[in-house]
Amino acid sequence: MKIVESRSFARAGFLGNPSDGYFGKTIAFSFTEFFVDLRLCESGRLRFVPGEVDDATFDSPAQLVRDLRLYGYYGGIRMLKAVAKLFFEWCEEHSVEIGGCNFTAEYKINIPRLVGLSGSSAICSAMLKALMEFYGVEIPLEDQPSLVMSAERDELGIACGLQDRVAQIYNGVTFMDFERTFLEATGHGKYERLDPAAMPNVYIAYDPNRAEESGRAHRKVKKLFQQQNRDVVSAMSEFADIAQKGRDAMVAGDLDAIPALVNANFDLRDRIFNIAEENRRMVTVARGCGASAKFAGSGGAIVGTFEDETQFAALAAALSEIGCRTIRPKIASKDDEKAKLDSAAVWRNS
Repeated sequence: MKIVESRSFARAGFLGNPSDGYFGKTIAFSFTEFFVDLRLCESGRLRFVPGEVDDATFDSPAQLVRDLRLYGYYGGIRMLKAVAKLFFEWCEEHSVEIGGCNFTAEYKINIPRLVGLSGSSAICSAMLKALMEFYGVEIPLEDQPSLVMSAERDELGIACGLQDRVAQIYNGVTFMDFERTFLEATGHGKYERLDPAAMPNVYIAYDPNRAEESGRAHRKVKKLFQQQNRDVVSAMSEFADIAQKGRDAMVAGDLDAIPALVNANFDLRDRIFNIAEENRRMVTVARGCGASAKFAGSGGAIVGTFEDETQFAALAAALSEIGCRTIRPKIASKDDEKAKLDSAAVWRNS
Protein backbone atom coordinates (compact mmCIF):
# COMPACT_ATOMS: atom_id res chain seq x y z
CA MET A 1 0.00 0.00 0.00
CA LYS A 2 1.39 3.39 -1.01
CA ILE A 3 1.78 5.90 1.85
CA VAL A 4 3.13 9.44 1.41
CA GLU A 5 3.76 11.99 4.14
CA SER A 6 4.45 15.71 3.79
CA ARG A 7 5.05 18.63 6.13
CA SER A 8 4.59 22.40 5.84
CA PHE A 9 5.71 24.90 8.44
CA ALA A 10 4.28 28.07 9.89
CA ARG A 11 5.68 31.26 8.41
CA ALA A 12 6.39 34.80 9.58
CA GLY A 13 6.22 37.80 7.30
CA PHE A 14 9.43 39.62 8.22
CA LEU A 15 9.49 42.71 6.00
CA GLY A 16 7.25 44.22 3.33
CA ASN A 17 3.97 42.55 4.14
CA PRO A 18 1.18 43.02 3.28
CA SER A 19 2.41 44.33 -0.08
CA ASP A 20 2.56 40.80 -1.54
CA GLY A 21 -1.11 41.16 -2.43
CA TYR A 22 -0.48 44.54 -4.04
CA PHE A 23 2.42 43.91 -6.47
CA GLY A 24 5.00 44.72 -3.80
CA LYS A 25 8.01 42.97 -2.25
CA THR A 26 8.39 40.95 0.94
CA ILE A 27 10.78 38.86 2.99
CA ALA A 28 9.33 35.91 4.90
CA PHE A 29 10.67 32.82 6.62
CA SER A 30 9.28 29.45 7.62
CA PHE A 31 10.12 27.99 11.03
CA THR A 32 10.02 24.53 12.52
CA GLU A 33 8.20 24.94 15.83
CA PHE A 34 4.74 24.83 14.26
CA PHE A 35 3.66 22.79 11.26
CA VAL A 36 1.10 20.66 9.43
CA ASP A 37 1.74 16.97 8.85
CA LEU A 38 -0.30 15.37 6.07
CA ARG A 39 -0.57 11.74 5.02
CA LEU A 40 -1.98 10.17 1.87
CA CYS A 41 -2.68 6.43 2.04
CA GLU A 42 -3.73 4.43 -0.97
CA SER A 43 -7.39 3.46 -0.67
CA GLY A 44 -10.32 2.21 -2.70
CA ARG A 45 -12.07 5.59 -2.81
CA LEU A 46 -11.00 9.22 -2.37
CA ARG A 47 -11.55 10.10 1.28
CA PHE A 48 -10.78 13.15 3.42
CA VAL A 49 -10.52 12.63 7.17
CA PRO A 50 -11.56 15.52 9.46
CA GLY A 51 -8.79 17.16 11.49
CA GLU A 52 -8.70 19.56 14.41
CA VAL A 53 -9.72 22.51 12.23
CA ASP A 54 -12.91 20.62 11.33
CA ASP A 55 -14.41 20.92 14.81
CA ALA A 56 -17.90 19.52 15.26
CA THR A 57 -17.98 19.41 19.07
CA PHE A 58 -18.18 22.50 21.29
CA ASP A 59 -18.10 23.17 25.02
CA SER A 60 -20.97 25.68 24.97
CA PRO A 61 -23.27 27.71 22.73
CA ALA A 62 -20.91 30.66 23.20
CA GLN A 63 -17.96 28.65 21.89
CA LEU A 64 -19.96 27.47 18.88
CA VAL A 65 -20.97 31.04 18.00
CA ARG A 66 -17.39 32.32 18.45
CA ASP A 67 -15.87 29.52 16.37
CA LEU A 68 -18.33 29.96 13.52
CA ARG A 69 -17.77 33.72 13.47
CA LEU A 70 -14.02 33.20 13.24
CA TYR A 71 -13.66 30.02 11.21
CA GLY A 72 -16.91 29.75 9.27
CA TYR A 73 -18.81 26.55 8.69
CA TYR A 74 -16.02 24.65 7.01
CA GLY A 75 -12.54 23.71 8.14
CA GLY A 76 -9.48 22.01 6.73
CA ILE A 77 -11.22 19.43 4.56
CA ARG A 78 -12.45 22.08 2.13
CA MET A 79 -8.81 23.14 1.64
CA LEU A 80 -7.69 19.58 0.91
CA LYS A 81 -10.48 19.24 -1.63
CA ALA A 82 -9.70 22.56 -3.31
CA VAL A 83 -6.00 21.75 -3.72
CA ALA A 84 -6.81 18.25 -4.99
CA LYS A 85 -9.25 19.67 -7.55
CA LEU A 86 -6.72 22.14 -8.94
CA PHE A 87 -3.95 19.53 -8.91
CA PHE A 88 -6.04 17.10 -10.95
CA GLU A 89 -7.03 19.91 -13.32
CA TRP A 90 -3.36 20.92 -13.70
CA CYS A 91 -2.47 17.34 -14.61
CA GLU A 92 -5.27 17.21 -17.16
CA GLU A 93 -4.32 20.55 -18.72
CA HIS A 94 -0.67 19.48 -18.99
CA SER A 95 -1.47 15.95 -20.26
CA VAL A 96 0.09 14.34 -17.21
CA GLU A 97 -1.13 10.77 -16.63
CA ILE A 98 -1.66 9.94 -12.96
CA GLY A 99 -3.45 6.60 -13.18
CA GLY A 100 -6.48 5.56 -11.18
CA CYS A 101 -4.99 5.26 -7.69
CA ASN A 102 -7.16 6.79 -4.94
CA PHE A 103 -6.14 7.97 -1.49
CA THR A 104 -7.31 8.77 2.00
CA ALA A 105 -6.03 12.18 3.16
CA GLU A 106 -5.46 12.94 6.83
CA TYR A 107 -3.73 15.93 8.44
CA LYS A 108 -2.62 17.11 11.84
CA ILE A 109 -1.79 20.70 12.75
CA ASN A 110 -0.21 22.38 15.75
CA ILE A 111 -0.01 25.91 14.29
CA PRO A 112 -1.92 28.31 16.57
CA ARG A 113 -5.17 29.17 14.87
CA LEU A 114 -5.88 32.56 13.30
CA VAL A 115 -2.98 34.50 14.78
CA GLY A 116 -1.27 35.26 11.48
CA LEU A 117 1.12 32.29 11.22
CA SER A 118 -0.52 30.79 8.10
CA GLY A 119 -2.11 27.59 9.29
CA SER A 120 -4.58 27.39 6.41
CA SER A 121 -1.94 27.82 3.72
CA ALA A 122 0.22 25.24 5.50
CA ILE A 123 -2.61 22.71 5.13
CA CYS A 124 -2.89 23.56 1.43
CA SER A 125 0.83 23.51 0.67
CA ALA A 126 1.29 20.23 2.54
CA MET A 127 -1.51 18.73 0.46
CA LEU A 128 0.10 19.83 -2.80
CA LYS A 129 3.49 18.41 -1.78
CA ALA A 130 1.87 15.10 -0.87
CA LEU A 131 -0.12 14.91 -4.10
CA MET A 132 2.97 15.50 -6.23
CA GLU A 133 4.87 12.75 -4.43
CA PHE A 134 1.91 10.34 -4.36
CA TYR A 135 1.34 10.59 -8.13
CA GLY A 136 4.96 11.24 -9.14
CA VAL A 137 4.18 14.65 -10.66
CA GLU A 138 6.63 17.56 -10.87
CA ILE A 139 5.04 21.00 -10.96
CA PRO A 140 7.64 23.76 -11.49
CA LEU A 141 8.71 25.12 -8.11
CA GLU A 142 7.83 28.72 -8.90
CA ASP A 143 4.31 27.68 -9.96
CA GLN A 144 3.48 25.68 -6.83
CA PRO A 145 2.70 28.68 -4.56
CA SER A 146 0.41 30.12 -7.25
CA LEU A 147 -1.58 26.89 -7.43
CA VAL A 148 -1.94 26.83 -3.64
CA MET A 149 -3.07 30.45 -3.60
CA SER A 150 -5.60 29.78 -6.34
CA ALA A 151 -7.09 26.97 -4.26
CA GLU A 152 -7.67 29.37 -1.37
CA ARG A 153 -8.51 32.55 -3.25
CA ASP A 154 -10.37 31.36 -6.33
CA GLU A 155 -11.94 28.12 -5.08
CA LEU A 156 -12.71 29.12 -1.49
CA GLY A 157 -12.94 32.91 -1.64
CA ILE A 158 -10.23 33.51 0.99
CA ALA A 159 -8.53 36.91 0.68
CA CYS A 160 -4.80 36.14 0.47
CA GLY A 161 -1.54 36.86 -1.32
CA LEU A 162 1.35 34.73 -2.54
CA GLN A 163 3.81 35.39 0.29
CA ASP A 164 2.69 32.66 2.71
CA ARG A 165 2.61 29.96 0.06
CA VAL A 166 6.03 30.91 -1.30
CA ALA A 167 7.54 30.77 2.19
CA GLN A 168 6.07 27.32 2.83
CA ILE A 169 7.05 25.87 -0.54
CA TYR A 170 10.57 27.34 -0.66
CA ASN A 171 11.34 27.17 3.10
CA GLY A 172 14.18 29.08 4.73
CA VAL A 173 14.24 32.86 4.17
CA THR A 174 12.85 34.12 0.86
CA PHE A 175 12.87 37.55 -0.77
CA MET A 176 9.88 37.95 -3.08
CA ASP A 177 9.32 40.53 -5.79
CA PHE A 178 5.75 40.68 -7.12
CA GLU A 179 6.31 43.36 -9.78
CA ARG A 180 3.03 43.62 -11.65
CA THR A 181 4.13 43.15 -15.27
CA PHE A 182 6.20 40.06 -14.48
CA LEU A 183 3.55 38.57 -12.18
CA GLU A 184 0.73 38.98 -14.67
CA ALA A 185 2.86 37.58 -17.49
CA THR A 186 4.12 34.49 -15.63
CA GLY A 187 1.61 33.87 -12.83
CA HIS A 188 4.36 34.04 -10.21
CA GLY A 189 6.82 36.48 -8.67
CA LYS A 190 10.62 36.56 -8.65
CA TYR A 191 11.83 34.53 -5.66
CA GLU A 192 15.30 34.65 -4.15
CA ARG A 193 16.49 32.44 -1.31
CA LEU A 194 18.48 34.38 1.30
CA ASP A 195 21.04 32.86 3.64
CA PRO A 196 19.38 32.18 7.04
CA ALA A 197 22.77 32.84 8.64
CA ALA A 198 22.41 36.45 7.46
CA MET A 199 19.33 36.96 9.63
CA PRO A 200 19.61 38.95 12.86
CA ASN A 201 18.38 37.52 16.18
CA VAL A 202 14.64 37.11 15.71
CA TYR A 203 11.74 36.23 17.99
CA ILE A 204 8.08 35.45 17.44
CA ALA A 205 5.38 36.11 20.02
CA TYR A 206 1.71 35.28 19.73
CA ASP A 207 -1.46 35.59 21.76
CA PRO A 208 -3.41 32.30 21.57
CA ASN A 209 -6.60 34.17 22.47
CA ARG A 210 -6.34 36.74 19.67
CA ALA A 211 -7.90 34.64 16.91
CA GLU A 212 -9.08 36.97 14.16
CA GLU A 213 -10.12 36.34 10.55
CA SER A 214 -7.47 38.14 8.49
CA GLY A 215 -9.48 38.60 5.32
CA ARG A 216 -11.69 41.35 6.75
CA ALA A 217 -8.97 43.98 6.97
CA HIS A 218 -7.49 42.95 3.63
CA ARG A 219 -10.82 43.25 1.82
CA LYS A 220 -11.20 46.89 2.89
CA VAL A 221 -7.67 47.85 1.89
CA LYS A 222 -7.88 45.87 -1.36
CA LYS A 223 -10.96 47.85 -2.37
CA LEU A 224 -9.16 51.13 -1.70
CA PHE A 225 -6.13 49.91 -3.66
CA GLN A 226 -8.29 48.98 -6.63
CA GLN A 227 -9.85 52.44 -6.45
CA GLN A 228 -6.30 53.87 -6.63
CA ASN A 229 -6.57 55.49 -3.23
CA ARG A 230 -3.46 57.66 -3.03
CA ASP A 231 -2.55 56.79 0.56
CA VAL A 232 -2.92 53.04 0.07
CA VAL A 233 -1.04 52.94 -3.25
CA SER A 234 1.77 55.00 -1.73
CA ALA A 235 1.92 52.78 1.35
CA MET A 236 2.26 49.63 -0.74
CA SER A 237 5.20 51.16 -2.58
CA GLU A 238 6.78 52.03 0.77
CA PHE A 239 6.28 48.47 2.05
CA ALA A 240 8.08 47.16 -1.03
CA ASP A 241 10.93 49.61 -0.49
CA ILE A 242 11.30 48.41 3.12
CA ALA A 243 11.62 44.80 1.94
CA GLN A 244 14.16 45.76 -0.73
CA LYS A 245 16.26 47.65 1.82
CA GLY A 246 16.06 44.66 4.17
CA ARG A 247 17.19 42.28 1.44
CA ASP A 248 20.09 44.54 0.49
CA ALA A 249 21.12 44.96 4.14
CA MET A 250 21.14 41.19 4.70
CA VAL A 251 23.19 40.53 1.58
CA ALA A 252 25.66 43.24 2.63
CA GLY A 253 25.84 41.94 6.21
CA ASP A 254 24.47 45.22 7.59
CA LEU A 255 22.23 43.73 10.29
CA ASP A 256 22.21 46.97 12.28
CA ALA A 257 19.85 48.40 9.64
CA ILE A 258 17.18 45.71 10.12
CA PRO A 259 15.49 46.74 13.43
CA ALA A 260 14.55 50.21 12.13
CA LEU A 261 13.04 48.62 9.01
CA VAL A 262 10.96 46.24 11.13
CA ASN A 263 9.59 49.14 13.16
CA ALA A 264 8.95 51.23 10.06
CA ASN A 265 6.96 48.34 8.57
CA PHE A 266 4.55 48.36 11.51
CA ASP A 267 4.28 52.16 11.65
CA LEU A 268 3.35 52.21 7.98
CA ARG A 269 0.74 49.50 8.49
CA ASP A 270 -0.68 51.51 11.36
CA ARG A 271 -1.35 54.36 8.95
CA ILE A 272 -3.66 52.44 6.63
CA PHE A 273 -5.12 49.54 8.65
CA ASN A 274 -7.55 49.68 11.55
CA ILE A 275 -5.43 47.88 14.15
CA ALA A 276 -7.10 46.38 17.21
CA GLU A 277 -5.75 47.74 20.47
CA GLU A 278 -4.92 44.24 21.75
CA ASN A 279 -2.68 43.70 18.73
CA ARG A 280 -1.09 47.12 19.02
CA ARG A 281 -0.31 46.39 22.68
CA MET A 282 1.90 43.45 21.70
CA VAL A 283 4.07 45.74 19.57
CA THR A 284 4.15 48.45 22.22
CA VAL A 285 5.26 46.05 24.95
CA ALA A 286 7.98 44.55 22.75
CA ARG A 287 9.31 47.95 21.77
CA GLY A 288 9.27 48.98 25.41
CA CYS A 289 11.89 46.29 26.01
CA GLY A 290 14.12 47.70 23.29
CA ALA A 291 13.21 45.08 20.66
CA SER A 292 11.84 45.85 17.22
CA ALA A 293 8.34 44.58 16.44
CA LYS A 294 5.79 44.24 13.67
CA PHE A 295 2.98 41.87 12.79
CA ALA A 296 4.02 38.44 11.52
CA GLY A 297 0.80 38.34 9.53
CA SER A 298 -2.47 40.17 10.04
CA GLY A 299 -2.47 40.32 13.83
CA GLY A 300 -2.29 38.00 16.79
CA ALA A 301 1.43 37.37 16.34
CA ILE A 302 4.43 39.66 16.11
CA VAL A 303 7.96 39.19 14.83
CA GLY A 304 11.00 41.29 15.50
CA THR A 305 14.65 41.48 16.40
CA PHE A 306 16.46 41.54 19.74
CA GLU A 307 20.03 42.29 20.75
CA ASP A 308 21.06 39.60 23.23
CA GLU A 309 19.89 36.96 25.70
CA THR A 310 19.24 39.53 28.43
CA GLN A 311 16.92 41.51 26.21
CA PHE A 312 15.17 38.35 25.00
CA ALA A 313 14.49 37.25 28.59
CA ALA A 314 13.04 40.68 29.43
CA LEU A 315 10.98 40.63 26.23
CA ALA A 316 9.53 37.17 26.90
CA ALA A 317 8.67 38.11 30.50
CA ALA A 318 6.95 41.35 29.51
CA LEU A 319 4.93 39.71 26.75
CA SER A 320 3.95 36.86 29.07
CA GLU A 321 2.33 39.41 31.37
CA ILE A 322 -0.15 40.26 28.61
CA GLY A 323 -0.84 36.62 27.75
CA CYS A 324 1.64 36.11 24.92
CA ARG A 325 4.00 33.20 24.30
CA THR A 326 7.44 34.03 22.90
CA ILE A 327 9.80 31.75 21.00
CA ARG A 328 13.14 31.95 19.22
CA PRO A 329 12.19 30.33 15.92
CA LYS A 330 14.40 27.84 14.12
CA ILE A 331 14.30 28.70 10.44
CA ALA A 332 13.18 25.68 8.44
CA SER A 333 15.16 23.91 5.76
CA LYS A 334 14.09 21.40 3.14
CA ASP A 335 15.53 18.62 5.31
CA ASP A 336 13.22 19.61 8.16
CA GLU A 337 10.22 18.61 6.03
CA LYS A 338 11.37 14.99 6.26
CA ALA A 339 11.62 14.96 10.06
CA LYS A 340 9.68 12.14 11.66
CA LEU A 341 6.70 13.09 13.77
CA ASP A 342 6.59 12.09 17.42
CA SER A 343 2.81 12.38 17.57
CA ALA A 344 2.52 11.69 21.28
CA ALA A 345 4.78 14.63 22.12
CA VAL A 346 3.61 17.06 19.46
CA TRP A 347 -0.15 16.68 19.53
CA ARG A 348 -0.38 16.56 23.32
CA ASN A 349 0.72 20.21 23.28
CA SER A 350 -1.13 21.39 20.22
